[in-house]
Amino acid sequence: MTELPGIVQDFSHHQLVVQNRSARTIAQYQNDLHLFCRFLRATREGLPTEGEDFDNMEVKTLTADDFAKVTTSELLAFFSFTVGGRENNARTRARKLSALRTFFGYLKKQHYIEVNPAEGIDSPKLRASLPKYLTLEEAQTLLKTAKNDTSDRFRQRDFCILTLFLNCGMRLSELCGISLSDIDRDFRSLRVLGKGAKERIVYLNPACVEAIRAYLLVRDPNGEAKGPDRNALFLSGQHKRINQRSVQHMVEKKLNEAGLGYRKLSVHKLRHTAATLMYREGGVDVLMLKEILGHEQLSTTQIYTHVRNEDMEKAMRKNPLSGVDGGEKDDE
Repeated sequence: MTELPGIVQDFSHHQLVVQNRSARTIAQYQNDLHLFCRFLRATREGLPTEGEDFDNMEVKTLTADDFAKVTTSELLAFFSFTVGGRENNARTRARKLSALRTFFGYLKKQHYIEVNPAEGIDSPKLRASLPKYLTLEEAQTLLKTAKNDTSDRFRQRDFCILTLFLNCGMRLSELCGISLSDIDRDFRSLRVLGKGAKERIVYLNPACVEAIRAYLLVRDPNGEAKGPDRNALFLSGQHKRINQRSVQHMVEKKLNEAGLGYRKLSVHKLRHTAATLMYREGGVDVLMLKEILGHEQLSTTQIYTHVRNEDMEKAMRKNPLSGVDGGEKDDE
């Protein structure tokens, strides 16, 4: 974003080059900081914090001195604004707080400020929720729907994408970033670039191998992909590396075609599905699942160890008191 203040652009460059943050993370930081910059200028100059003028407000003239004067009270006012003016939920506010902490932490290391004003602000408490996922039968229905849609010219590609999601549990960004050179010569595994620009190896089961081989036969028969896109595994209709939005749209379309649109599941829920099925149906150990998914913390993986409602119902019925109603029977 060229409209960002120079110090924010320096911070973004530092995150990319020195901290090796992903382009997606940096883009999120920039969006959050851009909103904060507009709020900062508007409140300090007595301007409205809504409307077209606020959305198009010029902020690139803000300097390091402007940020050096930011107080914790101003940050708290900003978060109140994100709730009332932007209706941000707790997770979104937590992300914005992380961006501001990191930014002011950078300013402190660069000796622009002595105290990080975001350091003492607690993150919003996030509600723990069970992951949404497809059942085994629903996942099979989705795959069958994609495979049997002979009217779709991208049938092999889309079936391959869904197969990798549901078997490997990879992230959307990881799948879109796969190149032909990432695939093992013997089709035993492929390499993906995960969160924090960390590489990991994903091993391929027979279903994945078969789907990839079938797709490669029709991937680019006329050699129309050019430049760096020639190495991309998944290509769009324009023979470019497929983007995340296109995959999201495809998954939504296939879920609807499979009669599963009412579930309102996102692409990320296919990752939840793979993890849940591996743990519950496949008996994969939670520590192994952590490595497969590329999680940093075991606590992140443990959400997939949730117990099904029907399992809890069966357990309750096994209680030896389940058949005792506690009432007295009348004498006949």
